[in-house]
Amino acid sequence: MGPSGFFLSYLGAWKFLFHATDVLQDGYANYKGIPFKIADIHNWIVIISGRQLIEELRRAPDDALSGNEALNDIVKVEYTLGSGIRHNPYHLPIVRTQLTRNLATQFLDIQDEIATAFDDVLPIKNKDWVKLPAFNAIMDVISRASSRVFVGLPLCRDHDWRSWNIQFALDIAYTALTLKIFPKFMTPYVIFPLTDTISPMFRRRLIAKCFTCIPADIARGMNHLGPIIKERQRYLDEFGSEWADKPNDLLSWLMDEAQGEERSIRSLTLRVYAISFAAIHTSSTIFTHALFQLAANPQYVQPLREEVMTIVEKEGWSKAAMAKMHKVDSFIKEVLRFVGTGSLAMHRKALKDFTFSDGTFIPAGTLLAVPSIATHHDGETYENPGVFDPFRFAHLQTEKGQEIKRRMVSVSADCIAFGYGRHACPGRFFAATVLKTMMAHIVVTYDVKMEKEGVVPDNQTFSFSTFPHPEAEVMFRRRSVS
Repeated sequence: MGPSGFFLSYLGAWKFLFHATDVLQDGYANYKGIPFKIADIHNWIVIISGRQLIEELRRAPDDALSGNEALNDIVKVEYTLGSGIRHNPYHLPIVRTQLTRNLATQFLDIQDEIATAFDDVLPIKNKDWVKLPAFNAIMDVISRASSRVFVGLPLCRDHDWRSWNIQFALDIAYTALTLKIFPKFMTPYVIFPLTDTISPMFRRRLIAKCFTCIPADIARGMNHLGPIIKERQRYLDEFGSEWADKPNDLLSWLMDEAQGEERSIRSLTLRVYAISFAAIHTSSTIFTHALFQLAANPQYVQPLREEVMTIVEKEGWSKAAMAKMHKVDSFIKEVLRFVGTGSLAMHRKALKDFTFSDGTFIPAGTLLAVPSIATHHDGETYENPGVFDPFRFAHLQTEKGQEIKRRMVSVSADCIAFGYGRHACPGRFFAATVLKTMMAHIVVTYDVKMEKEGVVPDNQTFSFSTFPHPEAEVMFRRRSVS
């Protein structure tokens, strides 16, 4: 797609930087099922579409097409999260297994933190409408709900901890996006790789200090987690991994698995921050989009409210009850389909030459991805794909044999917001629990609307990332409970 000459392709890359969704949609319309390439600032990206090629991409072994190496190219892991996380991602099995398995037992803590957080960000004492900057408020709530499971009480409610946790997530995103506009050879001069100790040389390099605050974020996090880690380490060394009253949270699970230098305060803090970054960045984006749709379309509220109140009245607040809220699940899944978090998914990097079944040859070093928004707006898969239909998936979830396939956490070649295959987001079950609980809490506790009724704020895009408008406000009013 676009010109292939050096200077003209660079112009095409700048177009992609600011109009990626349109560029990908045009390419998908013309070349669906046929690989094509687009120019990014640093390299060409080969775009894979159509069920057959997506399935081949999913099945390709990691030593041929690597998801981890593609992620490193996107987020610049060596520079933003450190070499330990890049080369030893021992936290991923923990997120995939222990975090997911403990959701039922952790659910009431999550629900309690969400309710308490909304009370704090929305101290409404009467029936007046209150305006709230949506994205910032949602980040705060999600940070608290995540931290309740990650580090527990009382730290999850500490304002300074939450502020630096959120700031770290923002700084990772800003640093990765900033590095995107510089040629690759300049990366080491813009920001130095994060090592296990903060180099004094790093502090002296003015340009590096101009472009990242990540080391300062980590230092502040260590101030909070350091004493907790020292105390738990003392118990761990003295009594073993099953000491009495051991907190059942992410920090404990990480400490159980960490070896060598990974047991240091700095490494554990960075690991907690990295997982929080994934939780805060993605979930805040998705839920803010969902909130905008809910506030702009009041006709959606009552069906959701009736479903939540009916199920909670019978079963109370529980993980099992949330699983029965098909309309709530469908609403958020439709947000993932309609907007998502970006226009590309299933990123891979070729570590060696690879050939698809149609004969397309992929040389080593090539980046590949699937156009997620274009895939999710395919009229052959979804009826009226350009229309936001909040209950599109709800009736399908009640069909025999379809419930699991149609849930928001389910992935397929037609639904790739969370990725697909081995590299599908391991934290999506946790994210789904938090997002659905937040939606359920809002519809039973508040009335919501946009100040300009019926108007969904415009999204903001940069490269293949899509963000909700950061300054858009939503109006809340506490409901009268009879």
